[in-house]
Amino acid sequence: MAAKAAAIGCRAHSGWAALVIVAGGVDAPKILDRRRIVIADPKLPGSKQPYHAAEKLPFPQAERLVTRCTERSRALARQELRAAVELARSGGHEVASCGILLASGRPLPDLAATLASHALIHTAEGELYRNVIADAIREMNLPVTGVKERELLARASAELRKSETELQSYLLQIGRQLGPPWTQDEKYATLAAWLALASAKAARSARSTSRHAGK
Repeated sequence: MAAKAAAIGCRAHSGWAALVIVAGGVDAPKILDRRRIVIADPKLPGSKQPYHAAEKLPFPQAERLVTRCTERSRALARQELRAAVELARSGGHEVASCGILLASGRPLPDLAATLASHALIHTAEGELYRNVIADAIREMNLPVTGVKERELLARASAELRKSETELQSYLLQIGRQLGPPWTQDEKYATLAAWLALASAKAARSARSTSRHAGK
């Protein structure tokens, strides 16, 4: 029996992320799991906000600190994402795609310029955790659906063919069924996963149509 498609959605913060796994029909997917994943090593000094920790250090030390913390966070993200994929698989589902909430800012400059600006340091902290999650997903050869937070509802409405009111109502209904925690983190991660699931199923349908056409 073929595994049913599932998708993961993540909303990252400094040192952790909300992760949701969805599966089922694109019209009304079900939540398979929701969890908080830790992607900063508490045993590593400065790991939660490495750019802040590096701000006052001589540049060579700062560079080493940021690199060390990033590598450790990337390893933790791989571990957490693989665990989520295995959890879905144990229930007869195969994760086919992952959605990640993105910031709306421009690309960051090099490390030296970033550390010279406190505003950019804040931006870099957020980008670090989004990037390590995306890297972990790509290492598993899974497609990543990136969605800017400020565009999330509008994009979900357009691609899922539901009004924003319908989406909000559905999320409210899910929250009542599951109980807390059901914050904006879980809601946004769910929408990101939902978009990723829809994208994966559309791609699968297109491949199937192409195979049949080639026969």
